Amino acid sequence: AQVDLVLLDLDGTTQTIDWSTGDYEYLLDVVWAADQAPLIVRQTRDQRKISVLQLDLTTLELTEIHAMTDDHWVEPVPGTPQLCAAGLLTIQDLAASEGLTDCRALCLDGVPLSPPAWQVRSLLTANDQWALVSLSVDPTEIHLARVPLDGSTPTLLTTEPGIHGAVLGGTTVVLTSSLVDRPGTRTTVHRLTPRYDPTATSIAAQPTATEPTATELGDPLCGITSLAEQPAITTKPTFLELGPKKIRSALFLPEGYDLDSAQPADLPVLLDPYGGPHAQRVLKVYNAHLVSQWFANQGFAVLVADGRGTPGRGPAYEREVWGDLAQPPLDDQIEALDAAAQMYPVLDLNRVGIRGWSFGGYLAALAVLRRSDRVHVAIAGAPVTEWGLYDTYYTERYLGRPADYPEHYQRSDLTDEAANLGAPLLLIHGLADDNVVAAHTLRLSSALLANGRAHQMLPLSGVTHMTPQEVVAENLLLLQRDFLLEHLHSVAGVGRS
Repeated sequence: AQVDLVLLDLDGTTQTIDWSTGDYEYLLDVVWAADQAPLIVRQTRDQRKISVLQLDLTTLELTEIHAMTDDHWVEPVPGTPQLCAAGLLTIQDLAASEGLTDCRALCLDGVPLSPPAWQVRSLLTANDQWALVSLSVDPTEIHLARVPLDGSTPTLLTTEPGIHGAVLGGTTVVLTSSLVDRPGTRTTVHRLTPRYDPTATSIAAQPTATEPTATELGDPLCGITSLAEQPAITTKPTFLELGPKKIRSALFLPEGYDLDSAQPADLPVLLDPYGGPHAQRVLKVYNAHLVSQWFANQGFAVLVADGRGTPGRGPAYEREVWGDLAQPPLDDQIEALDAAAQMYPVLDLNRVGIRGWSFGGYLAALAVLRRSDRVHVAIAGAPVTEWGLYDTYYTERYLGRPADYPEHYQRSDLTDEAANLGAPLLLIHGLADDNVVAAHTLRLSSALLANGRAHQMLPLSGVTHMTPQEVVAENLLLLQRDFLLEHLHSVAGVGRS
């Protein structure tokens, strides 16, 4: 895209800022805090370098004040960069070879402030003394922490398993918490309060809430009631670390299922992944697992696994898919499946299905093209089938430019493998999809037909990338359930009903 950057004065005067020198094609952000010069954040087309420039509002000159590079790609992180009195705050990837555990860290002028065990996910806010960040230690949880900018010990502000987020204004914090043991989101209002110092010799010597090492999240002042409808399903995930890679996974069994009296290979298995970059399925939150639990209640053992490429495990884990978006994610689904079956013999490895949407749909179709010996039926919703048809910025981060790395696209595309289809496949795609356009599914279907491979295709008129329409969403789930049960029950030699 051709992107202009214009400084617009309140009197209507405009001045164009020439930011895209050299190989820089992406304007990522403009950060303009009160009483500070604007920061211009740009990235090269190959995404291996991010440059932070400071704009002089008088001369309109740009000065580079920071740069980050990586041999694969530099990950832009929400909330950064941010300039404060102490220096420039960024969130950077630090490799184990640098003397630290592979991690994503909050840095001040390039110096890490957060512990190496933390994977910092975003910078929520900062002042001249401390920063509020979201982070993971366990990748299935997201917590909040206050990090002093003087290098002293950070403080975790949340501890309950789940996903926590916050918005801060002054010393007031609105905290949102989605937990694993209750539906919906809990919203509470807190005050950052001074932590009592028993060594202080007088009240005047006690810390104030603005001091860098003196604040903690006080008890809730009030809550904000949610009027969201309560789900009728009770989710009961069992969180696992599977295989040599300790793939974070969640297993769902039918509600009320008695493992103690169950027979081996009693339940067909449904793999229910997303499995790609920038998204996790295995999180300790209630509502995220409602559909997986519903499928389990239909008589499946449902396995959700976050393989290589998914966030929360560290930069190296995410970069395992560079140059190949197909084989590593698929291998990890099979590794998780085998490890789960060893732990739970009720899983029938002769009756395995997979369903997914978007990247998960891509992974589902891939499974029956490459591993129909292990996966016996697939439902691919809105799948990417040819990566050259997908968004440039997303795709080139992982596969590079097509002219430079054609082999990356060839090994990751599905249409060239249409002749390998060895199991029933249902393709579903909204014809109004403006994210993964319908041409993906149409081309794969055409390639399958050209190779004499029977399959089913369901086009959805007027439906975009997701299916927010209640009637459509409900009937799609019922249709998928019936398709899976029909084909898994007909697997040769199984004979279960």
